[in-house]
Amino acid sequence: MSDSAASSGAVGGEVAGGEYERTPVPAKARLGFKSFIGMYAGEHAAGTELMIGPLFVLAGVAAFDVVIGLLIGNMLAVLSWLFLTAPIGTRVRLTLYCHLEKIAGRHTVILYNLANGVSFCFLAGAMITISATAVGVWFGFPLPTLSDLLPNSLGWVLSVIGVGIVITVVAAYGYRFVSWFANIAAPWMVLMFLGFGIVSLKWFIDATGAEASSLSDLWTLADTAIWTGVEVPGQPSFSIWHVIFFAWFANMAMHAGMSDLTVLRFARKSWYSIASAAGMYVGHFMAWLAASMLFAFQMYDAGLTSEAAVIAASEAGQIPTPLPGPLADQALGIAGLICVIIAGWTTANPTIYRAGLAFQAIVPTVSRFKVTIGTGILTTIVALFPGVAMQLLDFVALYGLLLMPVGAMIFIDYWVLPKLGLKSFYAEYTGQQFTLPVIATWLITLAICLFMVQFAGIEIFFVALPGWFIAAGFFVLLSFIAQRKRVEPSAAPSSSTLEST
Repeated sequence: MSDSAASSGAVGGEVAGGEYERTPVPAKARLGFKSFIGMYAGEHAAGTELMIGPLFVLAGVAAFDVVIGLLIGNMLAVLSWLFLTAPIGTRVRLTLYCHLEKIAGRHTVILYNLANGVSFCFLAGAMITISATAVGVWFGFPLPTLSDLLPNSLGWVLSVIGVGIVITVVAAYGYRFVSWFANIAAPWMVLMFLGFGIVSLKWFIDATGAEASSLSDLWTLADTAIWTGVEVPGQPSFSIWHVIFFAWFANMAMHAGMSDLTVLRFARKSWYSIASAAGMYVGHFMAWLAASMLFAFQMYDAGLTSEAAVIAASEAGQIPTPLPGPLADQALGIAGLICVIIAGWTTANPTIYRAGLAFQAIVPTVSRFKVTIGTGILTTIVALFPGVAMQLLDFVALYGLLLMPVGAMIFIDYWVLPKLGLKSFYAEYTGQQFTLPVIATWLITLAICLFMVQFAGIEIFFVALPGWFIAAGFFVLLSFIAQRKRVEPSAAPSSSTLEST
């Protein structure tokens, strides 16, 4: 889901182990546009795509809803990187954690880093799980099903540990190595995902005898056989609005939540963030649709084309399990399995790296290398439990919601507070280790959003947008209350005093 890793890693440097964890990125270490294309494409055309795509089929999405919804939602995601994250990242040029510490104080940031680091571990754990499904097909041991929460075989445990070790070692060597790996793998993986889509389309044409001589014919096939709108009982029911908001906010923690400040601090220009489109439209459009088509054919081949058939199969526990390994093997054989393994690597590598940075901010006296190794061990333990990957849609939505208020506060702190005569980087200015406006805004926003989900019946995919504005409003109010007796209006900085690129 976002490549906070590859881009920053391509640089290195001479400060804090070569990653500029505590200082602004200097001009000599900044990256060109090409570095971000490979990174975003590499992470977003990745293992998660083979898990998320089938979930659209299980959720009963219709053809129009999934295609148009993904086009719109991914465009909104790119615009969020372009207008929310990149302008601040290329002016202040600090990691998210260092930036937030100046606003909130070290003790507040410790809480955030724990939440962020643990969330990254669960996300990276799902990536290791995905790669392990390909290893399982290769070696022939039993794979988990939709209902499995615990490891179901010794082979599964060993494969997860093996994949986890490789990914952890790569992540521990820093962004330079992660970026190099992603840029090598990305072009090949893109072709493989395209191959998944072409093969599955051919299967549908052969199985249905449908005409395929025009776009109209292909659309009819998609609407009647691939994305039929038949929902599997027990799965969420998706409309076009669900698709739009899921595509927009699947990476909310990275753009609206500002995690990719860590990546985009290396960009020479703010507009380089449009490279995120390489990830959104290759990974979160083409790859999601291709993976969705692979699983849709499994459903079609099993005769699950009507609501009655799907309900009967669900009651009998005969709904196919959307595991990336078997899906890829069925489509492209050994090449498909290799693609799944590498796709998991290119997502888990930067994710573990980011989690390591979050944890290292809590224990700065321990080297990033050692912290990342420990993070990889925790992530591998998470990956042993397949239920984490099976709930990926809900987890991604919850993860973005958890970190969203912090992104709103960073935005307000940089752009709005100076215009109101208030102080940016207030914790740094006062020397406070704990700032009430930040922690109170975060907790109040989450409480309101969870109330909307639990008691107002609003689905989790739809609460993040109003939640962002709720967080922004509370932060302005609480900052005014906290600062009015301490900071004179004449002392407030303007954003122009910060570096502008």
